[in-house]
Amino acid sequence: MIRLFAAVAVPPELGAVLQARQSGLAGANWRPLEAFHVTLRFFGEVREDVADDLHLELERIAAGPMTLELEGVGAFGEGPDLHAVWAGVKENDSLRRLAKACETAARRSGLKAEARAYRPHVTLAYLKRPDPGEVAAWLSANGLLKSPPFDVKSFGLYSSLLLSGGSRYQPEQIYRLR
Repeated sequence: MIRLFAAVAVPPELGAVLQARQSGLAGANWRPLEAFHVTLRFFGEVREDVADDLHLELERIAAGPMTLELEGVGAFGEGPDLHAVWAGVKENDSLRRLAKACETAARRSGLKAEARAYRPHVTLAYLKRPDPGEVAAWLSANGLLKSPPFDVKSFGLYSSLLLSGGSRYQPEQIYRLR
């Protein structure tokens, strides 16, 4: 079994700007620069043969390059269930179509449909029992986040290894947008 997801990598120069916002939340597990990405579809634990089928389906996706921008911040969860803070991605039809194509690839590979609505974002930190007031203050202080546009010419299939300090991501395949 292998834990997989499809994503667009965040360029290192933009990641450095995000890292500058990684403070002010006690106990936050801030994500390292190499972990910054925009998930297109999380596939979860899949068998090796399904991973092979998924790769073939992702390879078939016909999508062109796009330009993305990060905009705003948010959090997943409420009150004592707050579990992550993130940078948002400005609405982009091309990104939504690519995410939908990744969903179609997953279903053609025999995986179940994703039940959650797609919300493009870059996870900045995972939280464990945070103070909701502290999170609200961080969101307020960082709410005007806006990145310069960045070009996206590929997306990848990544494996995720769960470790005690957080997940480590490894690119398995890179797919050119053409």
